[in-house]
Amino acid sequence: MLGFILKFILTAVLVYGLSMVLPGVVLGGVGSAAILVIVLGILNAIVKPILQILGFPITVLTLGLFLLVINVIIVKLADFLMSSFDVHGFLNALLFSIALSVVNAVVDLVMD
Repeated sequence: MLGFILKFILTAVLVYGLSMVLPGVVLGGVGSAAILVIVLGILNAIVKPILQILGFPITVLTLGLFLLVINVIIVKLADFLMSSFDVHGFLNALLFSIALSVVNAVVDLVMD
């Protein structure tokens, strides 16, 4: 349980850091980053599998690159749901999505 809480806090702080570094990504603060991590977790658990099933033919045709578009859709949906999180444009959402994936991979490596 402690590992889960520590991973959550570390991810929230790193998401806030990403919003400070990446252009076109605006986040209200560390509290908003914590809420964003929760919202992204819920969207990844509920909406992402549905989009992956619906987009499976396109994913096969593009050799998996369409999964990046699905990640951008999830980030833009979080942008729509949260007033304290704003991503300007597709490219900024793509960069944020890729950076967030790298950050999550590093956090998983450090915590496990």
